[in-house]
Amino acid sequence: MTNDELLLENEKLRKENLALKKLKTKTIPEIKTYSFSKITENELKSVVDIEENFKDETIFDEWLNNEIIVSEEVDIFLSKLLKQNRKFIFSYNEDDLKIYFLAPIFNKVNFFSYEDEVRAFYENDLTYKTDKFIFKGRVDFMFSKGLKRSEKPYFFIQEFKKGEEFGNPRPQLLAEMISAVELNKTKTIRGAFITGENWRFVILEKLEKDKYQYFLSEAFNSTKIDELKGIYRNLQFVKNEIINMVRQEKKI
Repeated sequence: MTNDELLLENEKLRKENLALKKLKTKTIPEIKTYSFSKITENELKSVVDIEENFKDETIFDEWLNNEIIVSEEVDIFLSKLLKQNRKFIFSYNEDDLKIYFLAPIFNKVNFFSYEDEVRAFYENDLTYKTDKFIFKGRVDFMFSKGLKRSEKPYFFIQEFKKGEEFGNPRPQLLAEMISAVELNKTKTIRGAFITGENWRFVILEKLEKDKYQYFLSEAFNSTKIDELKGIYRNLQFVKNEIINMVRQEKKI
């Protein structure tokens, strides 16, 4: 090999090594992580295509017009609970609201079945990963398959906030529901969010990859006894429906 050929070969090797170094040091795009407790509507819409459906006025008919009867015993329980807490719901901090007012309602609904191996999980970790983004965080409440650990979440309640000034719980709930739909490989899921005294029920549907629509119910004011009874009936309905679904899955 002549000197000129040797110089050309060395230059070729130098360029190949330089290209290899650049390839190794090339920055890998960071996959952004969004926390359930902090995600905003704009952030949610930046990673998925999601819109509220205002047109379907019948989607809540079966759920919110259910024929569950509130017994006299439950009526008395809710009336006493409301009488004790009505004046403080606006001033309770998050833990007070959960312990004094919400937890007694959830316990009365009884989101727990040994036989069907489902129960409510509080402050439970959930993570959904894609090649573009990650949703993760602790979920306030979810009714899920599993007794020792959550295996398949079916229903969420978010956010136990005192009022809108503490943040918007809607995109936080939707991110949790999207995560569950994808992890469960299903098309629809139900949930609810609480802002002070007001409850809104939610249905989310997957339309196609990374595309969803959701429906919002009218607000239920938990400081009014008739509407509090409605909240109780709605929770009982969704609990019973999920338990029936779990039993059908076991048969299959």
